[in-house]
Amino acid sequence: MALELTDSNFEELVLKADKPVLVDFWAEWCGPCRLIGPVVEELAKQYEGKAIVGKLNVDENPQTSVQYGIRSIPTLLIFKGGKVVDKQVGVVPKAVLQSKLEQQLS
Repeated sequence: MALELTDSNFEELVLKADKPVLVDFWAEWCGPCRLIGPVVEELAKQYEGKAIVGKLNVDENPQTSVQYGIRSIPTLLIFKGGKVVDKQVGVVPKAVLQSKLEQQLS
């Protein structure tokens, strides 16, 4: 299951992580977010132990959303070594996100 990320645990779970981290910035009211939600959950199971997959609710955690300039959702950022290394805005097929994650594992 995807980790629930918040403003208070973001630094610890994402920026200090020793693995690549996929973060899904989303909100309850966002239709496209609900479409990609199950894909994010599948990736969390698939990459367990290899990468970290988490979700951050932009309405409940405005500080982190503003810090990373999230203007439209869903936005998915991939972090490695505490830095954003890849970005995807909008709904895409699972294969696209898998490919982006795989690039960060090698």
